[in-house]
Amino acid sequence: MMDLPIGEYLQGWNPAAPPTGARLTGRTASLRRLTSDDARPLFARLHSAKAPQDWLYMPVGPFTSEAEFTDWCTSVAAVDDPLFYAMVAGENDTPFGFCSLMNIKPEGGSIEIGFVMVAPQYQKSTAFTEAMYLMARHAFDLGYRRYEWKCDALNHRSRRAAHRLGFSYEGLFRQAVVIKGRNRDTKWFSIIDSEWPELDKLYARWLDPANFDERGQQNLSLSRLTAPHIAQRDPDLPPE
Repeated sequence: MMDLPIGEYLQGWNPAAPPTGARLTGRTASLRRLTSDDARPLFARLHSAKAPQDWLYMPVGPFTSEAEFTDWCTSVAAVDDPLFYAMVAGENDTPFGFCSLMNIKPEGGSIEIGFVMVAPQYQKSTAFTEAMYLMARHAFDLGYRRYEWKCDALNHRSRRAAHRLGFSYEGLFRQAVVIKGRNRDTKWFSIIDSEWPELDKLYARWLDPANFDERGQQNLSLSRLTAPHIAQRDPDLPPE
């Protein structure tokens, strides 16, 4: 038999644990399982004048009425993959957005963060960044070895966010899906378990209150901290 190369043997590997929707708590943000009761406050915050732009690359929305959005929230809250979370700030339990853990594959240790939707006033907030950190930390705490971020290739904002959060570029899947009747080429990004310990420390450094002045402005950006740890950058991402 030819001496062919094979993948690394994973000594002691055990499948990851499925996420349960348990509450994840941080200093400025928390996540809890989405419920139908979240529909009213989320509809008010997510259907502003900017709604068409913010929903443009999402697989769903914008919704034409609160009732329609409530029906959608009720349906997705009842399933475990995607597992939807509401993002809340501080001690206020009113959600400012939602996201999900999806494509959950415990046997292979792969999981994806997706359906990320945030109210305009929170899109550049510390709370949103901490929510994304809590999700990533939770995934690796559950034993996943691969944490994915995928987006429409035309969604430059999402591609920049992936790099800011420490995801490395992996490639382009051409004509991957049809969304709202449109073709979507999909960009793939990931963080793997060997990269997470260092990224975990960088998030903690960025989230430290000492990194913010009296106005809440950051002294050192997360992008600057994570940039040296990106294994591969998106090659055709336009400058901001």
